[in-house]
Amino acid sequence: MKFSQELREEAQPIIERIYNDNFIQELLVGTLPKQAVRQYLRADASYLKEFTNLYALLIPKVHTMQDVKFLVEQIEFMLDGEVEAHEVLADYINESYEEIVKEKVWPPSGDHYIKHMYYNAYAHGNAAYTIAAMAPCPYVYAVIAKRAIKDPKLNKDSITAKWFDFYSTEMDPLVDVFDQLMDRLTEECTDKEKQEIKENFLQSTVHERHFFNMAYIDEKWDFGGENHE
Repeated sequence: MKFSQELREEAQPIIERIYNDNFIQELLVGTLPKQAVRQYLRADASYLKEFTNLYALLIPKVHTMQDVKFLVEQIEFMLDGEVEAHEVLADYINESYEEIVKEKVWPPSGDHYIKHMYYNAYAHGNAAYTIAAMAPCPYVYAVIAKRAIKDPKLNKDSITAKWFDFYSTEMDPLVDVFDQLMDRLTEECTDKEKQEIKENFLQSTVHERHFFNMAYIDEKWDFGGENHE
């Protein structure tokens, strides 16, 4: 079994929980609260900006011009392409996406996730560590969306169905290339290194779950004390 496939299989129980959590289930039927959508869009706008920066950090770590070209193309997609999915959710709550994301949020779960990815980008020369931390994002979205569009509970009359339509296809090329890079970059890794890389992947899959839940519960920093209520 290829290493990338091994990672996918071990992540399945976490993805199952993500699918059955409130955020995805209510998005599925078109009843997700407006504030959960706003919190998600604001946090995801911050997340995607850092995800784009991580692609730039990966460029010196890859070894072929084809890989460099792929990373540059992904930077362009992150800047333009994924906004389409965000605008679907903005339309769902009948608000302007640009207006929503003018208010910046950086909740604890998003903060932990982003720092997890940056840590691996700076701590390890082998790009496999960083890719393992990044790859669950497109993979989780692809798996959830493909399942959702076949789910009898999907409310096809809700505009939220378009969100699932987008991610059911748009993530596939990225998932495939991440898999190829992962398999190639871990060919000479020790068992200990592979275990570390696997844990990176699984930790980010858990971070994905926390990210959706963070939006659903409108998570905020709680510093305590009367000045920080």
